[in-house]
Amino acid sequence: MQRTVFNEDHEAFRETVRTFIAKVVAPVYHEWEADGHPPRDFYRCLGELGILGIQAPEEFGGGGEASVKFNAVVAEECAAAGVSFGGSYSVHTNLILPYLTMYGTGEQLQRWLPGFCSGDLMFAIAMTEPGTGSDLANISATAKLSEDGSHYVLNGSKTFITGGVLADRILTVCRTSPFDPENRRSGLSILVVDTSSEGFSVGRKLQKIGLKTSDTAELSYDDVMVPVSDLLGEEGKGFSYLTHNLAQERLTIAFDASATASAAVQHAIAYTTDRKVFGKPVAAFQNTKFVLAECSTELQAVQLMVDNALELHDRGELSVQDAARAKLFSTEAAGRIIDKCLQLHGGYGYILEYPIARLYADTRVSRIFGGTSEVMKTIIAKDLGL
Repeated sequence: MQRTVFNEDHEAFRETVRTFIAKVVAPVYHEWEADGHPPRDFYRCLGELGILGIQAPEEFGGGGEASVKFNAVVAEECAAAGVSFGGSYSVHTNLILPYLTMYGTGEQLQRWLPGFCSGDLMFAIAMTEPGTGSDLANISATAKLSEDGSHYVLNGSKTFITGGVLADRILTVCRTSPFDPENRRSGLSILVVDTSSEGFSVGRKLQKIGLKTSDTAELSYDDVMVPVSDLLGEEGKGFSYLTHNLAQERLTIAFDASATASAAVQHAIAYTTDRKVFGKPVAAFQNTKFVLAECSTELQAVQLMVDNALELHDRGELSVQDAARAKLFSTEAAGRIIDKCLQLHGGYGYILEYPIARLYADTRVSRIFGGTSEVMKTIIAKDLGL
């Protein structure tokens, strides 16, 4: 089916991204995988290209675009090339910016957004704790206001923090008032922590099944002093901010899943057309044709759903519930599609030099982060009145 979600501007941008990947990323991608993340200066390259701040206001060096469709184009081109810009890029661009523009003060935006757009300041967000995953209301990291009211003293630990190794600023969700069992969601705030602060440290760099160029780390806060000027939004409103912005995060995961599934189908078609078994191409066998037909059909269903979610988001109409539906369907379908496409590669599908192997390993976490599939089902069920 013909996709109508992208216009001429998106396609021109696509060509720019495709050329950039071919020249700058693909030749050294194996080095990034070995290092566990791209070099820090790579993000300044993305800044020069205008990729980091597409949705940021022009007055701060951004592109001034309201649409998230350009971010979806980046996801599609990276997946097609079998590369990634690293977890720092996705979190920085797709997750953090809405927090800053919606809840930041004018003074904060002046301080942070120019560096955000240029890549001189990379941002991450720290929600998950060793004992707290999907249940954000159970966050235990604490921040106490000093007696003179000039700063908070932050203590706690975080884990599974994407971009935590390279970040210059980390939006840290913490408890600024005592836990209230009658209202578990109250008392949470977001502090934008300077990672050069005394008492802040990056712990273990976590080794993962996939996403090898995405730095994921444990973080520690030991009496970290955070100026009150670095409180994002209002004190105690953190949970509502997280809930509001999770819709875009889940949309991001959905269009990433769509992009990886599409890439998997293309890789499978290319491989089975070229690979010969019993004297003829693998693609000539009926089973191969049927499997690829199934994958193509399911992929188009995913793309239709994700494209509709992109349109809704651009109109400001994407609900938390519909974002959950898009994430649930696209990530579960991507898992099925990529698994089938790997099977068509035979033994080579299990070898990392083949892109399908990377896609298989990388896509698995999409059903976990940003809220597990089970959490998505809970949100959808509540929307049904259940």
